[in-house]
Amino acid sequence: MDATTLIASLEEAVPSAACEPAPSADLHTTVFVPSEHLAAIAEALRDRADLRFALLADVTAVDFHPREPRFELVYHLVSIEHRHRARVKVRLQGDAAHVPTLVGVWPAANWLEREVWDMFGIAFDGHPDPRRLLMPEDWDGFPLRKDYPVQIRKTPTASEPLQLTEAEFRANVERDRLTRR
Repeated sequence: MDATTLIASLEEAVPSAACEPAPSADLHTTVFVPSEHLAAIAEALRDRADLRFALLADVTAVDFHPREPRFELVYHLVSIEHRHRARVKVRLQGDAAHVPTLVGVWPAANWLEREVWDMFGIAFDGHPDPRRLLMPEDWDGFPLRKDYPVQIRKTPTASEPLQLTEAEFRANVERDRLTRR
């Protein structure tokens, strides 16, 4: 399926959505969709008989700081029935980085959206469990943003490293070696 066919199907399903083709180095069909129509477009991608993108394989983002729109939210979709892949991108302004959650369309979006929020700070409105996934709950900031400080001086608060003497470590290794025989 090419981008023109996909855009025609999406604009037929959601007439007010102005989708546009996006360049792709790997030849996957890639389109930009407006953020305000993302939920309706996702339902069309899943439900239309000519599309049937039943599998959400991945959600990620790209930060183009200092350019605006700053973020591109990227959804990788698979239609098992039609043997197609598609990439759907949403442009987001840095000061308004939020979209509706797609957990109701694809349940797999749950943890994928949490990961994007945790790393980039892009909010998913209506998400059922908007907690940090990869970083500790008390972490400040979003590590994959281009303006995130590289040199961080933070004492660990979520856990402390296990401290062993060299003799205790050697005894543990030897005990483990004996139990594996």
